Amino acid sequence: MKKLQVKTNHVALVFKQGELQRVYTAGEYWLWGEKEVMEYNMSEYFGMRRDIEALLLNTELRGMLEVIDVMDNEVVLVYKNKVFNVVLGAGRHIYWKAATEYSFERYTIDGLEVDKTIARNIMGKGNMSNFVRMYTVGANEKGLLFVDGQFQEVLNAGEYRYWKNDIKVQIILVDIRQQVMDMNGQEILTKDKVQLRINFNLVYQVQDLLNAYVDNKEVEKQMYNVVQLMLREKVGRMSFDELMESKENLSSEILNGVKEEIASLGIEVKNCGIKDIILPGDIREIMNQVLIAEKKAQANMITRREETAATRSLLNTAKLMEENEMLMRLKEMEYIEKIADKVGEISLSGGGNVLKQLKEVFSR
Repeated sequence: MKKLQVKTNHVALVFKQGELQRVYTAGEYWLWGEKEVMEYNMSEYFGMRRDIEALLLNTELRGMLEVIDVMDNEVVLVYKNKVFNVVLGAGRHIYWKAATEYSFERYTIDGLEVDKTIARNIMGKGNMSNFVRMYTVGANEKGLLFVDGQFQEVLNAGEYRYWKNDIKVQIILVDIRQQVMDMNGQEILTKDKVQLRINFNLVYQVQDLLNAYVDNKEVEKQMYNVVQLMLREKVGRMSFDELMESKENLSSEILNGVKEEIASLGIEVKNCGIKDIILPGDIREIMNQVLIAEKKAQANMITRREETAATRSLLNTAKLMEENEMLMRLKEMEYIEKIADKVGEISLSGGGNVLKQLKEVFSR
């Protein structure tokens, strides 16, 4: 004989040779003979046993349990004391009825959208993510919903919830803001056989989502190819010098050439242009030599222009001095002053005209 103490909110199952003999609730009991005792906390999940079907044949135990059978196309949401606890998938689940207040909500999941009566704030809790697919469409985006490979609808900004089942769901997110496509390293041969690398960019915006992403496949690649072919065609018809002189006009021609064709894809081209033209090493060296020669020629021209102006000024001064003796004397005095600045000492003898003696000194 042994004493059995069953605590409050607990249940003890007493087995003899594997057979359930009796169910004991809170209290003290005496057991005779060899018995196996399993004690359960009624505030916890009962759990599954291999012999669960046999246990449920016991009327007393069966009345204490909440048996929930979930079908393959169902889920059951479990709330413990009115707070979301867990999601039950297909199978049999057993809870104690007493002690803790459990409530259950059953939903079929063979449809697409999650029932709107299910609170949004529980989507990230527990194991809900095992049963629900969640998608977010941003404020600057549109979503294209495909169900089993077929387009269904355009989704605006917001959150969308779909059951995880056999239905294939795909959402393509499209940025509806103005965007830039860079086309770097385009190797192109000009008409005069100069090989260049051109960096080109394109500013565009999606206008017709269905046309761009439902009626067309890989629309960005198609747009890239259209612009690339037009760029090659235009550059290939120009010589290198023509290209360098008319880069801005070339961008406008390409824009006009591709705008209509890209518009048929549901996309509007806002602008395009050449960012960089990268020359081969030998061509770059030649261009540098040409630039240096041009700058030298410009410098020589400026020098000759200054020399001519200086000579013309001297000629005009000479004519004035020839016509005016006083001006001639003043000019002489100016030069004597400049020379005197560079002379350390001057000695004059006797009287007479000092200016005349100075003039004779500097004229020797």
